[in-house]
Amino acid sequence: MGNRLSKIYTRTGDDGSTGLADGNRIAKNAQRVEAMGTADELNCHIGILVEALPADDALVEVLRRIQHHLFDLGGEFAIPGSKVIGEEHINWLENTLDEYNEGIPPLKNFILPGGSPAAAQCHMARAVCRRAERVVVALGHEDSINTNSRHYLNRLSDLLFVVARVLARREGAREILWEQKKSGL
Repeated sequence: MGNRLSKIYTRTGDDGSTGLADGNRIAKNAQRVEAMGTADELNCHIGILVEALPADDALVEVLRRIQHHLFDLGGEFAIPGSKVIGEEHINWLENTLDEYNEGIPPLKNFILPGGSPAAAQCHMARAVCRRAERVVVALGHEDSINTNSRHYLNRLSDLLFVVARVLARREGAREILWEQKKSGL
């Protein structure tokens, strides 16, 4: 990147537009910008989760790899027509998901976000990931997108759900089961 960002403020966005990596300018509230921003927000939530884990935790490497994928995903949205996320990314997520899902019991109830601070943060990342997926679906209705990106986000939200369950158990916490009777007054 070199000296590319030697000056952080440019004032070029003061009119409500932003530049894409291909040089085109679009409105800051465009669906493409929303997709870029939501991928960035998800990356931040995963970064918070990483910092809540011990440095030698095997999940740190998994989550850092996902952060790199999410940065690539944001770049893909910044260059209309580009394809960075491929089948190999989805296959890696599915293999990782299978590995972490192996050690936890099947669900018989819905669970509430929580169980431990790290599990709660992972649930937050999962919820943002689901929003990112919705944004990408909306973007796909107005512009062409790499469908692997949508598939990646779908698998990632599944993985984050499973990781939240793993973290709750690992930290000696109990998953908080949703009880329908408690939702009434």
